[in-house]
Amino acid sequence: MNRKRVLITGGAGFVGSHLVDKLMLEGHEVIVVDNFFTGRKSNVEHWIGHENFELIHHDIVNPIFIEVDEIYHLASPASPPHYMHNPVKTIKTNTLGTINILGLARRLKAKVLIASTSEVYGDPDIHPQPETYWGHVNPIGPRACYDEGKRVSETLTYAYAKQENMHVRVARIFNTYGPRMHMNDGRVVSNFILQALKDEVITVYGTGDQTRSFQYVSDLVEGLVALMRSNYSQPVNLGNPVEHTINGKIKFTCLF
Repeated sequence: MNRKRVLITGGAGFVGSHLVDKLMLEGHEVIVVDNFFTGRKSNVEHWIGHENFELIHHDIVNPIFIEVDEIYHLASPASPPHYMHNPVKTIKTNTLGTINILGLARRLKAKVLIASTSEVYGDPDIHPQPETYWGHVNPIGPRACYDEGKRVSETLTYAYAKQENMHVRVARIFNTYGPRMHMNDGRVVSNFILQALKDEVITVYGTGDQTRSFQYVSDLVEGLVALMRSNYSQPVNLGNPVEHTINGKIKFTCLF
């Protein structure tokens, strides 16, 4: 194995912490940078004290200077309650933060993967969405701070790649669930599980016939690592190709 020194921004978060686990178990040196707005120290505390692990409390809106071989840029609130709590901060994280990370990657000649989102497609009028789909978006809607922030993040990434001849990867992440999710995540799976655990009536908006794709977090992590190690530089959708109705997801949730 070619051992690498890897930076993960947002590495104390839901997805980031599972990525930490995989890379640590593979024997890499892992540095986590997190401001703990949505990330939690408890997600990575089992690695604290390990010689290959370092945890840095830092907000990537401010530049960081560190020596690494690869960067996974996952830092950003991703659930509606979190990113709408402070929309200006969300935009700054996805613009200024991304500029800082791309600048770091440029100086180090490090490969960088930017975690984008399926939300760049907005409210799509085609299903499923291929990577070539430009989206159906509202730049001033309640979710725009996140959606447009990620769209700008992608634009910045490819501007840097073209101008500075950088090695970049962009992952458009679809709905993900698994251990370490925030119970107040505000998205479908966590809402259903929380209501079921409280023996409450599960809330469905609309008929429940609308479809979503759901992937388990370990599958997403495998996809992120495979994309980083590939030679493909264009955006890649990472999600379950099979969509399920909301009603179907409720029935599945209630089985457990």
